[in-house]
Amino acid sequence: MLVFSWSLVSLLLVSSSWAEQQEEDLSRQLSVGELLERANRDRNPDLDEPILIEGDIAVKSDADRNADPCTANGCLWRKWTDGKVYIPYYIANHYSSRERSIITRGLESFSSVSCIRFRPYQNGDNEWLSIESRDGCYSFVGRQGRAQTVSLARSGCLYHGTVQHELLHALGFNHEQTRSDRDSYIRVQWENIIDGMAYNFNKIATLNQGTPYDYNSVMQYEKYAFSKNNRPTMVPIPNSNVSFGQATQMSRNDIDRLNRLYKCCKYTAANKLHVTFDPPPG
Repeated sequence: MLVFSWSLVSLLLVSSSWAEQQEEDLSRQLSVGELLERANRDRNPDLDEPILIEGDIAVKSDADRNADPCTANGCLWRKWTDGKVYIPYYIANHYSSRERSIITRGLESFSSVSCIRFRPYQNGDNEWLSIESRDGCYSFVGRQGRAQTVSLARSGCLYHGTVQHELLHALGFNHEQTRSDRDSYIRVQWENIIDGMAYNFNKIATLNQGTPYDYNSVMQYEKYAFSKNNRPTMVPIPNSNVSFGQATQMSRNDIDRLNRLYKCCKYTAANKLHVTFDPPPG
């Protein structure tokens, strides 16, 4: 009986290790956009979950689909007198220790390259990120007040790049392909978009922070996003051969515009933009 029990434990450990390796391999093969599309493809959300636009952006009502970007309406997180932006967070207890470490690593990745500081929720906080495993990966754009959900489903969302992507939404960023200057860099192939999904490609009067359009942004979706016929929905211009939508983590431009938006003066210097992150662990 003891031999059988140890054999079972060994089998479970091997299976767990194999599953983790499979996830790590997947995160290296697929871009953040592809991972998000896979995770949110067959959602069956609960009644209390928000409407999603652009695949993973939560909105409070259908009328908000074409609302002004939050950055124009005071939804940035508050900066303190020491020049840092402290954002409380709470991680739901249904995550395993390994899953929590992936989330925590994503939260901490902002502190070395910006004035953003995610810190655990404390009694008395009146606004915070509630990180939960709901149906899929999603976040509201910018500070909403009180508890605002960032969904990182245990199945499909726990990768370093997807954590960074959803946190950037929570900090006030939209997708790259909805930038106000999008049409100078991306041609949308409207005829290839799933019927009823064209609104996901509407341009927004974004605050671009004086940074160039970034094909390598972690906020840029891949070329087949929302395709109904396996043909590209986006083509780069003027050079259609430019690679885009393949990011697995924040780019230098992502970091630069984050620092410009929150006026993190210390980090906007070029000597801080060489920072890179280790490959995602899974």
